[in-house]
Amino acid sequence: MRTADIERITKETRISLSLNLDGGDVSVETGLGFFDHMLTALFFYAGFGARLTASGDLDVDAHHTVEDVGIVIGRALAEALGDRKGIRRYWSCQIPMDEALCSAALDVGGRAFLRYDAPMPQEFVGGYDVCLTPEFMRAFAVNAAVTLHMKAEYGDNSHHVTEALFKALGTALRYCCEISGSSVASTKGVLS
Repeated sequence: MRTADIERITKETRISLSLNLDGGDVSVETGLGFFDHMLTALFFYAGFGARLTASGDLDVDAHHTVEDVGIVIGRALAEALGDRKGIRRYWSCQIPMDEALCSAALDVGGRAFLRYDAPMPQEFVGGYDVCLTPEFMRAFAVNAAVTLHMKAEYGDNSHHVTEALFKALGTALRYCCEISGSSVASTKGVLS
């Protein structure tokens, strides 16, 4: 079973995630409506089953919640992938969302890195501060031990740009994590 159950409790946040890489229902509750929408899209396009709940110090701001959710999703992915044997490993895609076009290139080979180039035309989408998106992506990439390159080619609406980024990541995850063989996808014979 390619699953993981992660709970992370700090003085700032309390997060619980059950993740199934091979599918299932998706339920997300973080207290941040737009972020819930983005995470739901991420899990849906990845083809993952996920039950995520998060509560955090939203009276301060959303930073701790968004970053810590990235940590938890990253750790859950790393645990569910196990030795990463048989996975496709690499994938890249471009996702259009109306006037916006965004890309994600992903290697789930065990090396953590993020390159993020996505200027946002507006600072907020509803109550969601778009500067938190790279914080989420960085926390996810480091804790999942993946190399992730994200780019917004263009876009005039921060909602569309952000949504295209999350959907691009989800789509890349779907194909990277798919079982496509029986050996490790590396000329070294090991990943990382």
